[in-house]
Amino acid sequence: MGVGRSYSVALLGLNGYIVEVEADIGQTLPNFVILGLPDASLNEAKERIRSAAQNSGIPLSRRKITANLIPASLPKRGSGFDLAITMAVLRAAGDIRSTEDTVFISELGLDGRLRPVRGILPAVMAAVQAGHPKIVVAHANVAEAELVPGAVVRGYKTLARLAFDFGANPQDLALDYDPADGEVAGDQDAAAAVVPDLCDVSGQGDARRALEVAAAGAHHVLLCGPPGAGKTMLAERLPGLLPDLGDWEAMEVTAIHSLSAVHVDSVRLLRRPPFENPHHSATAAAIIGGGSGLPRPGAASRAHRGVLFLDEAPEYERRVLDALRQPLESGELVIHRSAGTAAYPARFQLVLAANPCPCGKATGKGVDCTCTPVMRRRYFGRMSGPLLDRVDIQLQVERVSLADFGQSGVEEDTATVASRVQAARSRQRQRLGSLGMETNSQVPGRVLRGELRLPSATTKILDTSLERGILTARGYDRVLRLAWTLADLGHRDQPHSDDIGQALGLRQAVAAA
Repeated sequence: MGVGRSYSVALLGLNGYIVEVEADIGQTLPNFVILGLPDASLNEAKERIRSAAQNSGIPLSRRKITANLIPASLPKRGSGFDLAITMAVLRAAGDIRSTEDTVFISELGLDGRLRPVRGILPAVMAAVQAGHPKIVVAHANVAEAELVPGAVVRGYKTLARLAFDFGANPQDLALDYDPADGEVAGDQDAAAAVVPDLCDVSGQGDARRALEVAAAGAHHVLLCGPPGAGKTMLAERLPGLLPDLGDWEAMEVTAIHSLSAVHVDSVRLLRRPPFENPHHSATAAAIIGGGSGLPRPGAASRAHRGVLFLDEAPEYERRVLDALRQPLESGELVIHRSAGTAAYPARFQLVLAANPCPCGKATGKGVDCTCTPVMRRRYFGRMSGPLLDRVDIQLQVERVSLADFGQSGVEEDTATVASRVQAARSRQRQRLGSLGMETNSQVPGRVLRGELRLPSATTKILDTSLERGILTARGYDRVLRLAWTLADLGHRDQPHSDDIGQALGLRQAVAAA
């Protein structure tokens, strides 16, 4: 007997780190010790491992077992280390052959069954990048693990079958036990969910145009209007206008959802941009991320490469809304907790929907509003100026008229508009590719005033707005980004003064209302 070794992966946010598992069997009284900053769920692995090994026909040694997880300074949490510890202990006892070239990621059931865990995709990605392509996971996690290029994945249902393949004595193993086939991962090529079609929206020509501009340039949107005007319908149709995710983008988005999945055996490669619509009572941890121990991704990270829709935005806590200011600028959320720091990507399109006042009747259309001016200011003022300054398109959505109902089915559908969005995105990639950017919303001010600087005659109206204090410097840049998107949709090489005027109107509509 000697020291047994195996490998697993510890996740801090989306970043994975290879963990070397050492196991030693001493000569003292029976005991099981796990070293290396384990959390409570990992400490409980001792009892799971003993029962699983006993019921698989390979009981652990009655002597003192010490498992050391290296590096010792790295926090380790969760049940995904169960299998790696078990294999290292069995190797130390001489029951199986070497496990030093394989990464094991799985939870163990008391009956010896291998159970799926969250975060398999980012864990396997980290293992392959670290030069450990051989991976063993629970059978239900195989399809997700195989999404990673270069990974050599083997899936097992029971510890007994795994131990047999690693050289354990078959006469001792409980190989006759075979769990139900219900653990098999879902079909990765299953049909995508039905996307709501834009032609379902009656009327709202200005709002539909604004939605197209937002999709083409990845701009943030505020829709302000009375209840029933179609704000939610419009927001729900924005993801359908966005292009499919590329290979790397799809892996990145799927990795986040792998960490957040409720059903850990049902993660599929996400090719469509996600859509998150949290309730207005959601806490900061639910939106931004958090929780006990190491923080987990919230709605903002789950909306990465997609749309985060906040309906009834003034009803959210102000600190929750203001917490979105950081990811709107940087595209990343860094969450600090006592147990560690986690960084999650959060480059989403923010869509805010709001009523003009608490009762929703302040439309100027002859409908009586019961709100005082102070109530209106307090209600809309819950969305801070710095937050709204980061929202490119601010549009007033009017009530739908009787004539608009006859337009149902006549308006352009999602596929037609999405084709124009795709063409505009292609122009942006061609123009911005050399700068390391993909969409106009990512272009910084130095580039807008440098390589992409427009003639002063074109930006005259915009310069005047900045001088009069109507726009901030940030707002100035965001109007320029909108103008470039309008030019891309119009197949023009650069914006004209009309594009600047339209972009300024898209940004000032709510303020004017």
